[in-house]
Amino acid sequence: MQSETKVALVTGGSRGIGLGVALKLAEAGFTLVISGRRAHDQVQFALNQLRQHSAASIYVQADVASGADRARLLLAVEDNFGRLDVLVNNAGIAPRVRADILEAHEESFDELISTNLKGPYFLTQAVASWMIRQQSTVAQVHRAIINISSISATVASVNRGDYCISKAGIAMATRLWAVRLAEYGIGVYEVRPGIIETDMTSGVRDKYDALIDAGLLLEKRWGTPADVGSAVCLLAKGELKYATGSVLHVDGGLTVPRL
Repeated sequence: MQSETKVALVTGGSRGIGLGVALKLAEAGFTLVISGRRAHDQVQFALNQLRQHSAASIYVQADVASGADRARLLLAVEDNFGRLDVLVNNAGIAPRVRADILEAHEESFDELISTNLKGPYFLTQAVASWMIRQQSTVAQVHRAIINISSISATVASVNRGDYCISKAGIAMATRLWAVRLAEYGIGVYEVRPGIIETDMTSGVRDKYDALIDAGLLLEKRWGTPADVGSAVCLLAKGELKYATGSVLHVDGGLTVPRL
């Protein structure tokens, strides 16, 4: 059965930035599919939050690094809703151990590239093909693919080079897909968060508190998942016209050059 409301898929959508994005989209009237590697019983609280705004929302356990899981994820979306209008490639991991690039191991590099870059790249490929097919079966609506990257796409951190390279790859993937999908009217965008308060950044809280106090940011506070969600929602709803391929910085002014 085809859903009467627009459907959005947010990978890694059960916590952190992903949940902030999913909640904003649910509040805006989207039906949500969120995915992640955790078991269903570990995400029930997040799912309950979403269902307060979008009762039909579901969770699918899937690892974006796995081709079989990606296929199963999209099959679940199609079986439940019959359509997909927005993909938010959010799922990502940090290095298990931060290591200087002179000492870093291949295992970490392979894991981060598979999850943060290869997975979203090929999920986009599959979703884009489905979106193109939908144009003849689903009413004309704004369709979008939104990649969540990081300021690390351009800001070098030599103790997590694998993470920076994966996010730089996402930046180029955004441009590539924007060019390829423009003829079909599918918008492709990148949202580039800065220092966002999540469980992923909890271990470096003291470090960034000190840097923020010292003037690292123009807006002197941590960012929130809701800040990122608001930017994604703007793009998902098609409210930023004539802008495919664009990058939205949600970083409190961290990357603004200053003297």
